[in-house]
Amino acid sequence: MNYQDTVHYLFSSLPIFQHSGGSAYKPGLQTISELDDFYGNPHRKYRTVHVAGTNGKGSVSHMLAAILQGAGYKTGLFTSPHLVDFRERIKINGEMITEDEVVEFVARSRAIFDKVQPSFFEMTTAMAFDHFARRAVDVAVIETGMGGRLDATNIIRPVMSVITNISMDHTQFLGNNPVAIAAEKAGIIKPGVPVVTGETQPGPAQVFEDAARATGSSIVFADRHARVSRAHHIAEGQEFYIEQNGQEAPIPVVIDLDGDYQQKNVITALIALQCLRHHVGMEIASDTILPSLAHVAQTTGLRGRWQKLREKPFTVCDTAHNTAGWMWIKQQLEQCTYKKLHMVIGLVNDKDVSGILELMPHNAIYYFTKASIPRALDEIELMKKASEYGLKGNTCTNVADAIEAVLCDAATDDMVYIGGSTFVVADALPFFQASRSK
Repeated sequence: MNYQDTVHYLFSSLPIFQHSGGSAYKPGLQTISELDDFYGNPHRKYRTVHVAGTNGKGSVSHMLAAILQGAGYKTGLFTSPHLVDFRERIKINGEMITEDEVVEFVARSRAIFDKVQPSFFEMTTAMAFDHFARRAVDVAVIETGMGGRLDATNIIRPVMSVITNISMDHTQFLGNNPVAIAAEKAGIIKPGVPVVTGETQPGPAQVFEDAARATGSSIVFADRHARVSRAHHIAEGQEFYIEQNGQEAPIPVVIDLDGDYQQKNVITALIALQCLRHHVGMEIASDTILPSLAHVAQTTGLRGRWQKLREKPFTVCDTAHNTAGWMWIKQQLEQCTYKKLHMVIGLVNDKDVSGILELMPHNAIYYFTKASIPRALDEIELMKKASEYGLKGNTCTNVADAIEAVLCDAATDDMVYIGGSTFVVADALPFFQASRSK
């Protein structure tokens, strides 16, 4: 099989959560353990950093990978889901796994796939672990898929665990309250392995402290040690100062990622790096950290986080897809200036649709649409639901049509926001890539 045939096989033969939702969710570590044994336990051949959390874990993973790479380590990065290209999930020093390497992995794995029947995520996890071992990385940053305790990535024994924050998402699998969700995320805390958490949240904080105590692990809450001040946006990203306990002078930070929520993610990443230096003993020169943060998106290829797609009309996309994420988006939109606001919005049917719609601005013109996945909420149903919250607009059957419509309607001094779902962003990015290449 060539690469196209191989990817078709993977998407059509293995259960994939981003397409079919709960029917593809396969909790437990038995299958991934069998796969891991088949490949010779590759994750034991390099150091790993494990990152979980409801929001921000992808951004923090990319930040850590960029800084570790800048410090001279050959760095693997495993994240999900991908936006445009399947190979985005598996990178080494910012370079995606090659098409030939994907084909070769699947070709030598068909027998074990037929035997253990992995989910798509289990297969992808095994591919990443194997790829990092074959390419002899020094360290790999591993993002969990969902939860932590029963996540396929949780067979690793990392040198450090990171949990960004807890909010309500995937409640049908992880629990219907923050404490229950935190208990699942805390499953990545391993005996004697230090853990860094991004935020001190009542309920979840106690869960993490109890888990750390039970496993004999040191725990640090990043927001108890640092805070952001004097933040402002610049042409390519943002600049702010971090005031850290015990340091007289604030630390100036420039990062090529927009979105105010990235400030919390930077604090989590920086405190995690201090842990890697002081508790794990990894050599990370101080003069490499800030330059690496300034080029996270450029180094790792991170996309879809308050990403500017067009200057006139000012057009951004963001993968925020739950109520916690939309609280940040709501605040960000309120800071923007425009004549009219246009919103290209699509949601998936297993999210808190009402909670998200309640946070969306009433002063916008809406283009309700549907991403190209089976889980996508029908655009007509979405428009009807949105009308209950005073949100008005029209429907478009797909994301490309919605973008065509909004760019036809919007004036140069208007603003266009594209999002509501990771998969709306995934459908939008190729449209703008194609328009730039014309």
